[in-house]
Amino acid sequence: MKREKLSSRMGFIMLSAGCAIGCGNVWKFPWMCGQNGGGSFLLVYFLCLIILGIPTLVMEFAIGRAAQTSPIKMYDKLQKPNQKWNVFGWMCLLGNIALMAFYSVVCGWIIYYFYKFIIGQNATLGFETMIANPTINVLFLAITFIIAFSVLSFNLQGGLERITKFIMTALLFLMVILAIRSLLLEGAVKGLTFYLKPDFSKIDRNVIVGAMNQAFFSLSTGMGGMAIFGSYIGKERSLMGEAINVIILDTAVALLAGVIIFPACFTYNLEVGAGPSLLFNTMVAVFNNMNNGQIWGSLFFLFMIFAAMSTVLGVCENILAMIRELTGWSRPKGSLICAISLFTLALTTALGNSVIHFQPFAPGSTWLDFWDFIVSTNILPLGSLVLALFCTSKMGWNWDNFIQEANTGRGLKVQSWMKPLFKYIVPVIILLIYIFGIVTFQWH
Repeated sequence: MKREKLSSRMGFIMLSAGCAIGCGNVWKFPWMCGQNGGGSFLLVYFLCLIILGIPTLVMEFAIGRAAQTSPIKMYDKLQKPNQKWNVFGWMCLLGNIALMAFYSVVCGWIIYYFYKFIIGQNATLGFETMIANPTINVLFLAITFIIAFSVLSFNLQGGLERITKFIMTALLFLMVILAIRSLLLEGAVKGLTFYLKPDFSKIDRNVIVGAMNQAFFSLSTGMGGMAIFGSYIGKERSLMGEAINVIILDTAVALLAGVIIFPACFTYNLEVGAGPSLLFNTMVAVFNNMNNGQIWGSLFFLFMIFAAMSTVLGVCENILAMIRELTGWSRPKGSLICAISLFTLALTTALGNSVIHFQPFAPGSTWLDFWDFIVSTNILPLGSLVLALFCTSKMGWNWDNFIQEANTGRGLKVQSWMKPLFKYIVPVIILLIYIFGIVTFQWH
């Protein structure tokens, strides 16, 4: 099966950034920032992106481009004889499937909120009521997968690349419009001061670990999400510069999300540390109190759809590529079978608050918590740890091979003085994140 290619460098950057940009940037980032002191969290987050984000992204791009296969075969292609790294290719497939088992449902919620704003029923929106309604959850989950796999059934350049360029352009345009509107609110100065001015006295262990987690999970390295796009590009550009471009775009979206949300919270005296409900309950309250709130709310949830759907498309492309590599199926056939299979699995989450009750951990936990635990607490950090060890150790692909691939082409290069960062510091930080995540997890 001939390897598909992207038509342009811009397509690669947009696709990679689109996969990274999602609910983690525009939903989780603002409430994490709100709960951890605003500017203090932001400062540590930037440092973590530089120390942790750039190296892991370069490594994942490099392994994908060198292997020229989907993540399920990339370790197999690059490992030395009699090595067993290829088992981690299956971990990539499992991680992407588990992610879609709950992320697709969240995307469906966002589409539902957009629909309610468009028809003018935003005043009746209630998050708890929605997640307990099986009809709403199943219908909008189906809509999510129909959209995603309809796009993916076309060839790479005509389907995913073209649609993602449009989505990302529209996303950035909408965010700028919403940010300008937010900056004109009465509480803009207070909101921005909280958001952008660091208070060094608030930087403690929890802020550091929270920022480290957010930086790490925002880019979603470790499950082959970036490796698949690395396999679709040529050797014209070195990978350090490409990784930095993707991180800049990813961070710009997260930053703008805060500029949109915090001035609105301070204007309407809403709790900035509301946690996960900040997007759904708090922002709906903002728009219901705002002049022309229906219009601004519709634009806000449209931008949220673009953010969430860019990730859904990226992850589903990864799953589709792996399944096609295993089976030899065409894009249309693979898209249909993957859509039906993932929809069936995601019903666990969609019906987890109404029909299929399951409490895997603490009382009140659901299927969503179970799938998120599999992905966020386990596969993302462990997959990234394996990636780092494979790229830098003699027992794996080896540092010299990694450097040769990463530095092929024009642009910024990985320097020799960076070797301790890639080989020792990054794996140790990832291991600490994993251990901390397991120790602090709410098991009971």
